[in-house]
Amino acid sequence: MRLDKFLANSGIGTRKEVKIILKKGKIRVNEKIVKDAKMQVDEIKDDVKIEGEKITYKPFVYIMMNKPSGVISATEDGKHKTVIDLLCEKYKNYKVFPVGRLDIDTEGLLLLTNDGVLAHNLLSPKKHVDKKYYVELKEPLTIEKKKILENGIKLEENFVTKKAKIEIIDKDEDIEVNSVFITISEGKFHQVKRMFKFVENEVLYLKRVKMGKLLLPEDLKLGEYRELSEEEMNLILN
Repeated sequence: MRLDKFLANSGIGTRKEVKIILKKGKIRVNEKIVKDAKMQVDEIKDDVKIEGEKITYKPFVYIMMNKPSGVISATEDGKHKTVIDLLCEKYKNYKVFPVGRLDIDTEGLLLLTNDGVLAHNLLSPKKHVDKKYYVELKEPLTIEKKKILENGIKLEENFVTKKAKIEIIDKDEDIEVNSVFITISEGKFHQVKRMFKFVENEVLYLKRVKMGKLLLPEDLKLGEYRELSEEEMNLILN
């Protein structure tokens, strides 16, 4: 592998930035300063360092974010802040992208990676990866309407939703907010909001709390992110 590709794929910088770093003599390969971007290195055997710090080759990164409202699930946008804008330069250099999307006003669990194969597997309709959302509704959800949504409904463009699972968190009609959990295996445009609109209700707040077996940690605050642990990686791979 070319040295500049090795460095770029390790999150050191863009190809252009890497060439500048090399010219400044900041990179050592097996303790020798190397400035040639075309030099071939073995990502496993060779010892590559930047200013004395060893670089561990890592072609893919997997990031969990607690997406805040007001931020869009995209890599770039001319009007709104994106989830990529929230990342530090290290992860931006990996050219990560969001796996699926959350609406601009929806919060919660979002995965970002540069692993296209994993992203495809998680988003493929054939995989039926469940997504669980916490929802606050304008009106109480009756048992009858709960059953209608759970059995599948026909949305505007003749799309019939698969069976859903709904857990009613509260049943007290005197409280102002009516909360439920809904689990679906699809991710059509505004699907959760449209489903509740179908039964004459309105979503006031929406947050994704689970994707497949992966749960949003309670200690991950809005706007925060971190790489997945080995245990969490196993949850999304198996």
